Parts: sequence; C-alpha cells; structure tokens
Amino acid sequence: MKHFLAGDIGGTKTLLRISASGGAPLLQKSYPSAGYAGLAEMLDEFLREAGTPGIAAACLALAGPISGRRVKLTNLPWEVDADALAARFAIPRVALINDFEAVGMGVAALQPADLLTLQPGKPLAQGVRVVAGAGTGLGVAWLSWMDRSYAVHPSEGGHMDFAPANAMQCELLQYLQRRHGHVSYERIVSGPGLAAIFEFLRDSGKFVPSVKFMEAMAQGDAAAVIAQFAQQENEPIAHMALELFLQVYGAFVGNVALAALPRGGIYVAGGIAAKIAATLQQGAFLRAFLDKGRFAGLLETLPLHIVINPQIGLLGAALVARRTA
Repeated sequence: MKHFLAGDIGGTKTLLRISASGGAPLLQKSYPSAGYAGLAEMLDEFLREAGTPGIAAACLALAGPISGRRVKLTNLPWEVDADALAARFAIPRVALINDFEAVGMGVAALQPADLLTLQPGKPLAQGVRVVAGAGTGLGVAWLSWMDRSYAVHPSEGGHMDFAPANAMQCELLQYLQRRHGHVSYERIVSGPGLAAIFEFLRDSGKFVPSVKFMEAMAQGDAAAVIAQFAQQENEPIAHMALELFLQVYGAFVGNVALAALPRGGIYVAGGIAAKIAATLQQGAFLRAFLDKGRFAGLLETLPLHIVINPQIGLLGAALVARRTA
C-alpha cells in the first residue's frame, strides 16, 4: 500500500497528514509553526509518530510565492528545500505548491455542508472560479477549466494596494502608511491586520477599550480576542474593529471578482472566515462586496460562498500528493 504526505504550512499553524492510496487519513496533526526552527524538524517528529514504512510522494502547500524547488515563507522565517526534504526523509517525489493553490485544488473535494452561501448568483458550469481568504496572510488564486478539470493559478493578490472606500478607511490608510510605508490589503485583511485595526481605533481616541477586554488581549491571540469580544461581548471597539475588517475584506473580494468575473463561484476560505462565519452572514461583508457602483448588478450574478471547512488546503495538498505519485 502506498502512503502519501500532505502539509498545509501557514504562518501560525501547520497541518500534516499521512493518508493511504485510497485517500483515508492514517494520521493527522496540527503544530504551532513558530514553535519549530524549520519544517524538517517538524516532519521528523510527525513521521516518527506515524511510523509509516515509506512515503511514495508528498505535497507541501506553503504560504509564500513558489519559484523552483526552494521557498521562503512570507510570514515565517523558514526556507523549505524540496530536494533536501526528499533526501532526508527518503521520499521519491516532493512537490511544493502555494497554499492558495492547494485551497483551489481542495474546492473539488468540498461537500455541501462545507459551504455557507452568501449569494447563490447564477452559476455557470465550468466558469472561472476564485478562492480568497484571510488568515495570518491574505491569499488569492484563480481557477480555469482546462482538459476536463480545473487548473489553479496562484497569485500574490493579497499584496495589492489597499484602496480606502470612506473617510475612516482613509484615516486607517494614513495610520498604516506611517507604520509600513506601502499598505497592501494583507496589512488589514489578516489576523495581524485585525489587530492593527484595533490599534488604529484605540490610538484615534474614538474608543476606550474595557479593562476586561485589555486583560484578554494581554493573555491571548489578539485577533481571536477581538473576534470573540465582537461576537459575544458588548465591547464597542471590538465591534467596530470587526465591522471595519469586514468592510475592507468584502471590498477586496469584490475587486478580485471584477478582475476575474468568476461565474463558476467565489470561495472565501482561510482560517478567519470559518471562525466568524455567522458574522459574515450579517451583511457588512456582502454590502462591501457589492458596492461597486454601476457594476453592483453584475456582482449580484456571481455565486459567493464561505468555506467553513478549515482543512480545505490540506485536502488540496493530499490530492496533489496522490497525483504526484
């Protein structure tokens, strides 16, 4: 029996899976990415626990631009060398792909229960698809129909210039320009971006965070705490931060939709979407997505889905690993 290794390597966490030739997972684990000096050390630990006699092929999906057989991750101080990993772990074939290429591949493996539909639109069979999503960073990929299946075209679209849509967003842009110089959408539509929005609102003096909220911020992940207090607590600054985040997120996805005209569907993935799915359904995201002037009517025809299965990237990587063999 052949065994396959799949990995979804992000700036915050890494998912690893070994599966059999039939696709059934034999072992799957999640690791904090920053807790390891590199991917090889993590794989050492994972493969020892798996005890699998041999890996026929591996596919590693990485959050960064792929060029050749070596990759430097965007939000993690790692460099991954496919040939070095193949030699170290005796894996005949190791493929490296962009993390949102893996998400795009994983769309084919989704079940109806994995999706929340914000807008049914008028889907076109074999139409262009788009996947986009925020996590530690902001990923984008396009899918086009070729030779009886979808081909995935990864991009670095998350690093496009942020375009503010109202006065508050203009203030946010100026605030972040002082910090970063160039301000991409990823600086806002990401976990660190949500934290940056909170800091902007706090420093503007328009909101005063509660003691309870600040204590929680000091003890946990900032983005997760903001999302929690926005959805479950009466915390005005958290509500405003998440509202502003959703406005910019929706506008970004709308911009990507105008560029690609994805009549086959738009799939909003990433770690954040699955955690705030209920809030995404409340309207701010969709209103910003549609707020494109004369082309609002066109955007209403495009199917728009939220992917609530956080393992879509791992599903895509596992599919590529089997194909690589």
